[in-house]
Amino acid sequence: MRRRQFLKHRIALVSMLVCVCCFFIVTMTVLKLPNTPTKQSAMGFYPITRSRKVFLQDGNLGKFGEMMIDMLPQDLAFTMFVPTEEAFKRDLRLSVNDALKSDRFNDTYAILTRILGFSTVPRALLSSTVKLGELVNYDSLSGFPLYISKDIDEMLVVNRIRSEIVDVRKKEIVVHLMDGIIMDAEFEQSVLSDNDTDED
Repeated sequence: MRRRQFLKHRIALVSMLVCVCCFFIVTMTVLKLPNTPTKQSAMGFYPITRSRKVFLQDGNLGKFGEMMIDMLPQDLAFTMFVPTEEAFKRDLRLSVNDALKSDRFNDTYAILTRILGFSTVPRALLSSTVKLGELVNYDSLSGFPLYISKDIDEMLVVNRIRSEIVDVRKKEIVVHLMDGIIMDAEFEQSVLSDNDTDED
């Protein structure tokens, strides 16, 4: 008789323990459920994040920058990290007055084409998509790796070259004006050695 009562108490205890555990699991599940989507987010409308768009007149990207932009189709999404005119002068010794003369135009166009391959990504990349402290990696059109981060003042840094102006839109193309030229060391050496022989 005592054995039956003991078994009944045990069964009651186990049943009570199972009920408490189930209640605990259901409560925790309900508390951890995400918020139900609103009608707008269910339809795919998300809040608009504002980016710092800079609208420049065409002349402000410089002649070399405009030539590089004209090499790409305007109706496809690209991101270009275009050097400033000062960067072309400083890093490659290219000035607009000399480099666009008829006898040097083809060489200049070839150089700009190579720089375009190093510094263009086949996607739209606004500065607002790169988070502060995050390092993103994309391959350029030529397969050259680009390591992109954001500085504390919201400017982009690409392969340790800092941007001066970000988020310039040219139809579907996003342009970031850089204070340097993105290129590999071999190409830089070949251009500089060509310039040295031209000066001699």
